[in-house]
Amino acid sequence: MIETIYWMARYLERAENIARLINVNSHLLLDLPKGISPGWEPLIDITGTRAQYLDLYNNFSESNVVAYLVTDIKSPASLRFALNAARENARTTRDVIPQEAWEQLNTLHFYASEYINYAQRKTKRFDYFNSIITYCQTINGLLADTMNRDAGYLFLQIGRYIERADMSSRIIDVRTTNLLNQNNHLEFHPFANIQWMSVLKSMTAYQMYRREVQVNISQEQVLTFLLKSKVFPRSIYFCIAEVARNTNPLPKSEAVLSLINQTLTSLLSKQASDLTQQSLHMYLDKIQVFLTQIGDKLDNTYFLSDRVQKTTAHQTASNINDAVSIT
Repeated sequence: MIETIYWMARYLERAENIARLINVNSHLLLDLPKGISPGWEPLIDITGTRAQYLDLYNNFSESNVVAYLVTDIKSPASLRFALNAARENARTTRDVIPQEAWEQLNTLHFYASEYINYAQRKTKRFDYFNSIITYCQTINGLLADTMNRDAGYLFLQIGRYIERADMSSRIIDVRTTNLLNQNNHLEFHPFANIQWMSVLKSMTAYQMYRREVQVNISQEQVLTFLLKSKVFPRSIYFCIAEVARNTNPLPKSEAVLSLINQTLTSLLSKQASDLTQQSLHMYLDKIQVFLTQIGDKLDNTYFLSDRVQKTTAHQTASNINDAVSIT
């Protein structure tokens, strides 16, 4: 049960992030000239599914990338896949999550399916994805306001923040690659602020950045805010700290917390001013490896035994049914 809640939260967070990424990228392409525009290829790199994408498509055109990230049920990175998985996990936990949240998730699923062709229509795309983001946030609000603060809620929060930290690290990694390459080219300087703004907007961080930092947008300040902010709920540090806070009350949490503390220590060990393109990539890659290890440790500590018990119970039931049939 707790595993399905955990994955429901992850898939719901993933759907929201995909919707936001496509909207932000659409706006960025309108603001930049073609020679500087990153196009649609970076969105595939953010999802980490380039090999799977190239098995299905031979170029990174807008229509192909949007189809892969929205409508393709075979794509593990698609909005459709994430919402189907979130709904299926929620369906099996309907006695744990509030009825209102289940109804909203159903409404989101049907809305996304019915109007899915809007994703390919530039005049409809923004409203479509904005509605999906609003639905996701409504569901999260319902869950936050009406769920018992028990193990189920703890794993809901853990799943959400692990997924958010992973996506944040991928967005920063891919979105900053071209920017760091362009630092020494004067022709790119007039457009640098627009691109750094898009990095912030991909994580809904622009307004909070301006409020917190209160200086013009700069590479060092943006990276510091997105990596290390202790008050912005989409920074990598904040997300991992929330995973630790929600893991702490659980039994047998020592090994997971030890790994989380290593991750937080690693996050704080680097100054943004020292990060080149290569060192930033290696730094974020290390964070992503830590996040995978945290997920694996959670799985081995809390989920594996439940799966074994369910399998054993199923086998026992099958044996009993076979025995009854024989007699």
